Amino acid sequence: MNNAPKASFLDDVKWTPDGLVPAIAQDAKTGRILMMAWMNRDALAETARTGYAVYWSRSRQALWRKGESSGHQQKVFEIRLDCDADVVTLQIEQCGGIACHTGRESCFYRVLDGEQWQTKDPVLKDPKEIYS
Repeated sequence: MNNAPKASFLDDVKWTPDGLVPAIAQDAKTGRILMMAWMNRDALAETARTGYAVYWSRSRQALWRKGESSGHQQKVFEIRLDCDADVVTLQIEQCGGIACHTGRESCFYRVLDGEQWQTKDPVLKDPKEIYS
């Protein structure tokens, strides 16, 4: 039995066959893409209801409230659905300035240089200190 909340905005989303939609978190001030994660109906509904980002962890098969272990919550200012209704963007404030589990501002810290990925962004805080 599906206990997911019923709401018209959730019905407008084109969910993957496994009930997910990609969600891109973007810094509301700078426009920088900080991370991409997955949401299911419950995650999107809770994000809209609370104003804080909630994702679906595919590895844990559970809701993942961003920042619950690191303290780096994402305050959501706006949620957008793309033209195909199959991608969500979140305009957020990244509390603590770190979105990535590696201790960086963004999960997108590597840049293709020729045929190799080069790390361009520094670690702001050692992950061992974040996830102790």
